[in-house]
Amino acid sequence: MGIRKIACLVILVCLKATLETIALPQAVLPPLPVLPLPNARQLKWQQREMTMFFHFGMNTFTDREWGDGQEDPRLFNPKALNAAQWASVAKEAGFSLIILTAKHHDGFCLWQTAYTNHSVRSSPWEEGKGDIVKDLAEAAKVEGLDFGVYLSPWDRHEPTYGLQLQYNEFYMGQLQELLTKYGPISEVWFDGAKGKNATNMNYMFTNWFALVHGLQISANIFSDAGPDVRWVGDETGSAGLSSWSTINGSALKIGDADIMRYLNTGDPYGTDWIPAECDVSIRDGWFWHETKKPKPLSELLEIYYNSVGRNCLLLLNVPPNTSGLISTEDSTRLLQMKAAINRIFSTDLAASATVAASSVWGGYNRGPFASVNVLNDDVWSYWAPEEKKGTSHWVELRSKEAMEFNVVRIQEPIGMGQRVKQYSVYARIAAVGRRVLVAQGSTIGYKRLHRLKAHIKATSVKLVVEEYRGGIPLISSFGLHLDPFYPKKRAL
Repeated sequence: MGIRKIACLVILVCLKATLETIALPQAVLPPLPVLPLPNARQLKWQQREMTMFFHFGMNTFTDREWGDGQEDPRLFNPKALNAAQWASVAKEAGFSLIILTAKHHDGFCLWQTAYTNHSVRSSPWEEGKGDIVKDLAEAAKVEGLDFGVYLSPWDRHEPTYGLQLQYNEFYMGQLQELLTKYGPISEVWFDGAKGKNATNMNYMFTNWFALVHGLQISANIFSDAGPDVRWVGDETGSAGLSSWSTINGSALKIGDADIMRYLNTGDPYGTDWIPAECDVSIRDGWFWHETKKPKPLSELLEIYYNSVGRNCLLLLNVPPNTSGLISTEDSTRLLQMKAAINRIFSTDLAASATVAASSVWGGYNRGPFASVNVLNDDVWSYWAPEEKKGTSHWVELRSKEAMEFNVVRIQEPIGMGQRVKQYSVYARIAAVGRRVLVAQGSTIGYKRLHRLKAHIKATSVKLVVEEYRGGIPLISSFGLHLDPFYPKKRAL
């Protein structure tokens, strides 16, 4: 064998030995999810953060909230109605889903239903040929918005109301019309509202829900009892300080006043994923009234923090007026709200911070579960600590320059379940070098916002998770923001 061949062979042997000593990094397997989990349509719903409700109908023209079903259809005549304007206002204000009250408790229908004459067919509007459901569904499509409907179970006009079989057949007939004639439906809204002296009626909710999911597979069903989205238990737009997306669906009953508190907080031991929706109106009352004005910006921001900022979705009602338009003062307030939210949250003051953690899943802080993941907006990217039974875990934002903030934002990757049961946030105050407690809470979920009374100037901010479900907590995002609209009480 020639010297050249021997040299090549030696090099190959050495190279092989070297490669064998270099351990290629093994893929780190993710931690197991904690059940129950949201499905794809629930995840999409949660990430909307805000949706818009349109209460419009006979009550708009009678200046009432609950009609009695005896109103003359000729009263309904919105001479300038423009559904495209409604959709445009919603789109410009940053909403992605709009929901219409197709029928309220008075039974007056905003579409060309075949099952009653108490509808737009008997009104002078569009000579009885108009269809608001159709107009708004088409306008939503043009604006790239998703569309939903509310069909009131309580119908004070329908003669069969109170007759078990007949009324349920009537209701399902109307529901089928809405689900098959107007394109994709993303949310169907049900409630148990009815007067104290209303005729007793057993609604076949199980059948209704089956019809919705059978005809509109992408639709979320809202009601006191879900099954996809639950009511938060009040109409103030405020969730509980503890706000679990998990709850026991078997304990829920539509129209049951005794479960309001349970709806408001959810249940850490719940077996079903049924997140809460906070419904509130931009004005006092669900329908438009000339004497009412939109809530001030400060109140709407408070509602945002108490709903979206407490692991819920905000359903904001914006009622069209008697002309059939969104009032200018309402659309102006909506744009102010959008601008304020963008101003607060468009800048993460911790974006350039370094991130330390108590530990990292897999032991490798540049891997897929690294602490730096809390600085991005990907809901499937998260920091995971090593599993150490009975211990707290922490992640800390560190900066050479002081970070001035008054809002702390924390998010969990809810696709892996909701886990955190107790946490605290500490800041090292730049002026004195002392660490102080600035916020604490129980649940986080999709998003938890803490708005602080003081402006904090800190060189580090630490999130400590003390209690959690499953083997470890997971944090997808940890950010700091400055809200200039909140009165500055003091500075630290």
